[in-house]
Amino acid sequence: MRVTVLLDRCIGAGNCLVAEDTFDQNDDGIVVLKREHPTEDEFEAVREAALLCPGAAILVDEDP
Repeated sequence: MRVTVLLDRCIGAGNCLVAEDTFDQNDDGIVVLKREHPTEDEFEAVREAALLCPGAAILVDEDP
């Protein structure tokens, strides 16, 4: 799995934090990608974060 974030789409909702090992937020609430290739244990949470993101700022490529 490979994760990409589109910073210009992030509205700072914080839904990405369901995958806290992969995402964080900066002081302005904008998503910070902590790891482009999450561990297998984090896959489900990353998928959920992408689905919950109101700005569609998280892109998940299942085939790295």
